[in-house]
This record gives sequence, C-alpha cells and structure tokens, in this order.
Amino acid sequence: MKIQNMTYDEERALYNLQDATVMDCRFEGPADGESALKEARNVKIRNCKFSLRYPLWHTSGFTLDSCEMTDTCRAALWYAEGGNISGSKLDGIKCLRECRDVTLANTEVTSEEFGWKCRGIQVADCDITSQYIFLDSCDLQLDRLQMQGKYSFQYTENVTITDSRLDTKDAFWHAKNVTVKNSWVKGEYLGWYSDGLTLIGCHIIGTQPLCYCKNLTLIDCTMEDTDLSFEYSQVEATVTGHIDSVKNPASGHILADSIGQVILEDAVMETNCHIAVR
Repeated sequence: MKIQNMTYDEERALYNLQDATVMDCRFEGPADGESALKEARNVKIRNCKFSLRYPLWHTSGFTLDSCEMTDTCRAALWYAEGGNISGSKLDGIKCLRECRDVTLANTEVTSEEFGWKCRGIQVADCDITSQYIFLDSCDLQLDRLQMQGKYSFQYTENVTITDSRLDTKDAFWHAKNVTVKNSWVKGEYLGWYSDGLTLIGCHIIGTQPLCYCKNLTLIDCTMEDTDLSFEYSQVEATVTGHIDSVKNPASGHILADSIGQVILEDAVMETNCHIAVR
C-alpha cells in the first residue's frame, strides 16, 4: 500500500497501518488529532511533516526518512522498536522514550528529555540539543555526535561514544560501563558517582571533574580548567599536559606532565593514590 500527498488531522488517522509506504504527507490541521500512526507495523515514512502529538507510539519495524517533526509534535516516538531514522529534523519535547533498537543517522534533534529509558539506540552523524539526554538508558552506541545540553547520560549503562563533541554539564552521573573515545567533553562536575567510566584520547574541560568515581580510567587524555579533580575516586589516569589541581583521590595512580596543586587535606575517607609528574 502506498499513501501519498495526503493531509491528516483526525485522531488515529492511520492507526494499525501495516506493510505500507507513507510519502509526502502532512499531519496537521484543525481537528488536532493525536496518535496518527499508533500501532503501525512495517511502515516506510518519507518526506512527511508531523505537527500533531504522539504520532508513532507502539510502532514496530519503521523507517523515517527525510521527515520533519515540529516543536508542537511532542512525545513523538514512545514504546517503538526496530526503527531507522535518517536525514530528518526532530523537534518537540520528549521525542524518544522507552524505545528499543532504533538507529538515528544524519539527523538534527532539538528535544528536551530526549531518549529516556531506551535500550539499543545507535546514533551516527547527528546533532542533538537536549537536557537530561538518554536518562536511564542502556546499550548505546554513539558516533560523531554533536551534543549540547545539561545533565547528560545520567544513570546510563553500557555506552560507547566515539569521535564526538559533548557540551554539557553534570554528565555521566551514576553511569556504569561507559567508554568515551577521541572526544571533546566539556562539563562541570563530570562523571560523579560513575562506575567503570573510561576516557581514551579525550579532551576534558571543566571544574571539579571525576569525583566519587569507582573504576575510573583515563588513557592519554588532556585536561583544561580542571581544578579539584578526582576527589575520592578510584582512578588510573595518564594525562598529557597539565591538571590545574588534584584533591584527595582515594586510590590508584595519576600521571601528568604537570599539576598545579596537589591537595591532600581534610579528607573524610582514606586516600592512598600515587600521584606523579613526568
């Protein structure tokens, strides 16, 4: 079935649509209907514009190619699985939630609370602006991501990020088993309370990074404006260049070219980390 050049504004306009292609359609109008493609199966959606709420809930086996979701298209994809989104522009709050096995490529996203409680999301060559991005999500593979927001990747698990630029705040709090490679990471209070956070070849910027961490690893990273680093962390770190200051790391080893200040005082727990300058 092919549906083309149509405009829909009624409630559940294409409910339970199966094995179909939807092209050059618009989902907008005075009826202001919700859930246009709810419970759809095996649908290809191309060059469509969505301005109404909740269009793709409980959808399975879908492609979304060269589509636009406006800022009024809130909570667009929930409980969806097996999807591929490419060349699209996604606006509207809470765009992706409790979804599984969804791939995004060459897509621009502006959506607060994007990607909460998801599993198996893959991202490549995307630009995402969001607060609390991917909260409580797991099994994520993110490549060449340009990301701007706050409070990112909290309570995430099993995440790999490569060749990306993360302009954030409070990122990776309580995260587990996260690896970031060859990326630029700017964030105040980066990585607190994480377990198994590994940063490889990254440039790290921001005050009081990487405190209260367990199983923290830095390999060939650089650090900028990073004062009061590693407080009460279990850390193995090799840093190229300068660290502004290190304060009361719990255990492990820290090696850098230079350290502005090592603060070992007023600790409230045992601190036995070996700190060295090349």
